[in-house]
Amino acid sequence: MNEYQVLMTQRELCKWQVSEATLERWRSEGIGPIYVKLVGQVRYRREDVLEYEASCLRKSTFEAV
Repeated sequence: MNEYQVLMTQRELCKWQVSEATLERWRSEGIGPIYVKLVGQVRYRREDVLEYEASCLRKSTFEAV
């Protein structure tokens, strides 16, 4: 495995079917996948996106969030 992780841009993460505006709102509200900010640029680690996605899994609409 490569010692460096691939970091996705906001635009690349939008292929996950979430708009850039939603990602920006989530960051300002402190929700969504965690991110890295390097030299003023936001990046997402694949593992963090997958972890966030897994935390959103539900079996029914009655489950507490």
